[in-house]
Amino acid sequence: MKLLDTLQDEHALIDRVLGSFRAYVAGLADGTADPDDGRRFAAFFTEFAGHFHHDREEHVLFRALVTQAQLPADRGPVYALGREHAELATWLREMAPLLDHGPQSGHDHDRLRTLATRYSRALWRHIDAENSVLYPQAEERLRRCAVRELPDRPISEAEAAARDGAAALLVRYPPIEDEVLVRGDGCFLCRAHGETCDGLEAEWWSELEWEEFRHRDAID
Repeated sequence: MKLLDTLQDEHALIDRVLGSFRAYVAGLADGTADPDDGRRFAAFFTEFAGHFHHDREEHVLFRALVTQAQLPADRGPVYALGREHAELATWLREMAPLLDHGPQSGHDHDRLRTLATRYSRALWRHIDAENSVLYPQAEERLRRCAVRELPDRPISEAEAAARDGAAALLVRYPPIEDEVLVRGDGCFLCRAHGETCDGLEAEWWSELEWEEFRHRDAID
């Protein structure tokens, strides 16, 4: 499904820019980063990751899962991941003043580091959950409903400019990894699991799917 492939490609870029962002924040503390680049990172995450990428997930993919695949909108993966989009946007707005003007004190540096760590870890795990669970399951369930493709929309000038601006940021601040964050596939590594979602099987599987699972498990 072309839209899902496109969204996954966008995840790869967002993933790398998150690592670059963490390198930038670390560089601010030791004076090796340009404070003006904070606006460019903010534009990327606001315009490209938020207004373009997350918007199409919510208004195309999530909507199709609810209206065409008849999956619940008030619980489970669609609800949990939509809530995370809103939470990420709120956290980005908290960082915006520090990214716009640059940290002015040691306290500002510490606060930006804390906010950037929270934001990046949440978005990295969000990406893993969508890549490993939501996208493959969405494609399978939409195909069962004879949905072979989903519509897409052109990228706006502001969204494209934010995306294109990331290329220079990746060169200036080579992406780093979070040594503490545990990443991986599956529902159990999703931070929504057990809070706003009980896992794909519990939320989406039909009785027939459970019967097929139990049958295969008995054979194995």
